[in-house]
Amino acid sequence: MNQVTVLTAGHVNWDVTLRVDRLPEPDGEASIRSQRGSGGGSAANVAAALAGLEVETGLIGSVGDDDNGLLARRELEGAGVSLGGLRVVEGAETVVKYLLVDETGSVAVLGNDGVNEAVTPGDLEPARIRAADHVHLTGQRPDTAAAIAQVASEAGITVSFDPGRRLGDRDYGDALALADVVFVTDREATALLETDPIGGGVDDRVVVVTCGADGAEAYTPDGAVVHAGFDVEPVDTAGAGDAFAAGFLATWLEDGDIDRALAYGNACGALTASRAGARSRLTATAVERVFTD
Repeated sequence: MNQVTVLTAGHVNWDVTLRVDRLPEPDGEASIRSQRGSGGGSAANVAAALAGLEVETGLIGSVGDDDNGLLARRELEGAGVSLGGLRVVEGAETVVKYLLVDETGSVAVLGNDGVNEAVTPGDLEPARIRAADHVHLTGQRPDTAAAIAQVASEAGITVSFDPGRRLGDRDYGDALALADVVFVTDREATALLETDPIGGGVDDRVVVVTCGADGAEAYTPDGAVVHAGFDVEPVDTAGAGDAFAAGFLATWLEDGDIDRALAYGNACGALTASRAGARSRLTATAVERVFTD
């Protein structure tokens, strides 16, 4: 990979993964098979995955000054992510997500209130944003996402945005309008078309739609590109979309080849889905094995 610097922005959480025999129905019960804690949050997941792929990576986000925040910071530092843009909020709690993962790898998420959206537009350091080669936005305060995208766009820096599950509930139109690449799931693509925040077209951007086990599609000004994905046995699908985004960006930023970026993103997502936890410590060597297995 060429040496580029990617700045991710959004949530930094602590995850508690509970492997269960089934996802409980209303008034139902499930048995916990195992429990483990690890770092989470889309911005942090993408940053850690990029660092594993030997892309220089920084992060804008926020955590509390509690034990979970300390654990999250240590894990990111260990992965090689620069935390100069991470705000530590005194006396506050880090967001904890409880991920219920059943035997098929399907995931349900519970979360507490915390400070993963404490970064406001006034807290931003424009020089940090301008120092990046690319900015990747994930779900966060819409005004902060828009402000980061505006600084990057004015500096001629490319922007990608993965707004996540709350796309239909939050007004991300300003940030989406400045994004060169938009990542959505097939479900989120419906919300994107309903809200029409980017004019319903791809004349000047790339829209990437991930389809789980069915791979991914990219809609570009030059037409559509499809990659069918890789056949793996799912263990835990949490974080697979973040790994996909990291793999796509690491490749697309190198040469702009959409076909290769889709394939590499799918390989990263498949590798993460085949392992426990939202982060699978991606490496270029591990990803290449997906292509040969």
